[in-house]
Amino acid sequence: MRFSLRRVAAALCVTAALPATAATFVYVSNADSQEISVLELDRTAGRLKPVDTVAVGGTVMPLAVSPDKRVLHAALRSQPFRVVSLSIDPATGKLAKLGEAPLADSMANIDVDASGRWLFAASYPGHKITVNSIDAQGKVGAIQQLIPMEPNAHAIHADATNRLVVSTSLGGDHVAVWKFDPATGRLTANDPARVTNAPKSGARHFVWDKAQRHVYLLNEVDASLYVYAWDATKGTLKELQRTTTLPTGFTGKPWAADLHLTPDGKFLYASERTSSTIATFRVAADTGLLQPLGNTPTEASPRGFAIDSTGRFLVAAGQESHSVSVHPIDPATGALGTPARLAVGKNPNWVEIVDLP
Repeated sequence: MRFSLRRVAAALCVTAALPATAATFVYVSNADSQEISVLELDRTAGRLKPVDTVAVGGTVMPLAVSPDKRVLHAALRSQPFRVVSLSIDPATGKLAKLGEAPLADSMANIDVDASGRWLFAASYPGHKITVNSIDAQGKVGAIQQLIPMEPNAHAIHADATNRLVVSTSLGGDHVAVWKFDPATGRLTANDPARVTNAPKSGARHFVWDKAQRHVYLLNEVDASLYVYAWDATKGTLKELQRTTTLPTGFTGKPWAADLHLTPDGKFLYASERTSSTIATFRVAADTGLLQPLGNTPTEASPRGFAIDSTGRFLVAAGQESHSVSVHPIDPATGALGTPARLAVGKNPNWVEIVDLP
């Protein structure tokens, strides 16, 4: 057997980046069993170990972690619509309820701004985005702002400056840009206010690269993937590339779900639910453009997934398999290896990974 010294060195470097005592916890929302699975990631074995199961009393779907990693917020998409705030025990990773607050609707996505004072939310059935306050203890409070949107708002996140916010309209096939005041939590439309993509493409999830030079947008309805140049000063998007996340020979109805970059920005992954695969792309360091590298089978209907902070593992949740898989990532090629599976609750759909000291 031949070993690549370069690959071994890369693996040692990313492992050394974490303190020797650090533990990594994975939080998975299980919608139909109305609970959150607390799991520990064993990086040596590439496996997940069950730690706890926390009942939340509603159809739990999107999750968001506070910037200081002290609180996990969970949105419930059953009546009454609300967000549950849970403290994260830094020693065990276990969750304890801090409180809950009303949400304006069933929310497909939530996120916390960089100050930790504001919770963004986007409603697919309610066609709106909102901002809630967050107190000093990390509990979400009252709704501060509600903005009607074109059909099916789906994702909302602030950029690295915390002065611009981007949201998507899946039914309106566009990406909107907002100016954000972190002192007041107010959103106002940017100028220009939006960029429109292909009709019936279905703008869904997006990510920025670490340098904040590019935005990658995954479209649900046609499973296309767009690359935009991002101007962080003006808040503008300029389309650079369109590609697909579908496997070669695909003949079904596309149903793309989630996308994430590795921490080093070298590879991008996107999940597609009809084929139950994850597409892999190499990211060009100079241009940000994508080179397709193929599709890997994963859990059935992989709605959500996440990549750990070392870039060595991808954790995918299967809505129809009721399990999660840990795929090892080859640091040189980006290839996803043979997964280690673990059964969780019913309809797992969202994954968050947190490193704790």
